[in-house]
Amino acid sequence: MSDQTTGQTTSRLQPMPEDWQRALAVVAHPDDLEYGCAAAVAAWTDAGREVTYVLATRGEAGIDTIDPATCGPLREREQRASAAVVGVSAVEFLDHKDGVVEYGLGLRRDIAAAIRRHRPELVITLNHRDTWGGVAWNTPDHVAVGRATLDAAADAGNRWIFPELTEQGLEPWDGVRWVAVAGSVNPTHAVDATPGMDRAVRSLLEHRAYIEALTDQDPEEYCRTFLTGTAQAAAARFGGRPAVTFEVFGR
Repeated sequence: MSDQTTGQTTSRLQPMPEDWQRALAVVAHPDDLEYGCAAAVAAWTDAGREVTYVLATRGEAGIDTIDPATCGPLREREQRASAAVVGVSAVEFLDHKDGVVEYGLGLRRDIAAAIRRHRPELVITLNHRDTWGGVAWNTPDHVAVGRATLDAAADAGNRWIFPELTEQGLEPWDGVRWVAVAGSVNPTHAVDATPGMDRAVRSLLEHRAYIEALTDQDPEEYCRTFLTGTAQAAAARFGGRPAVTFEVFGR
């Protein structure tokens, strides 16, 4: 059925596919995954699955009071520490400029190259639509990276698109079976957030410089309130269990 107020579907969320071993998460900025799906990542790594993070930028334009030359390395360190909390050791940065990421062939090529390098079955990204629902406007970086990731999942398997990647030794990879979009206003699937929630909170808390610039609220209280509130909002559609939600595109 549908919510007549928002137009969003309220049908039951399905469990995420489990027959995979490798995932690649591609987002625009440090903290995107921590706001979006870290509790799910913690559950996956606990189960022995491999998850790699690829970030288009270093988030260098994200803190008004810190010059980008200082902010970029700081946020990179915070991201690596954040990833480690949920069992992710491989974190890569594509060095696109924060705030001005452009959707186009260059971005698609960089993400397709990452997919060919890591050969995932599951690709994860963040909301690629114009809004977060209603009038909550999304950022251009999120839109560009999300859309490019959806496209690059197919680009990676076609040897005639970006043939220079093959020349560089990156053979086509047509093994992506799903692209899962975190933070979507139209989710279809979910992961139980309870087992990974404490680590998700600690993972987001590693972005302390960003959070302290963002809010006067106690950082840990802010992280826990945001993440538990988001997870609880999905519970009614997932058998009463707090959940991390995804819109899953099959391939």
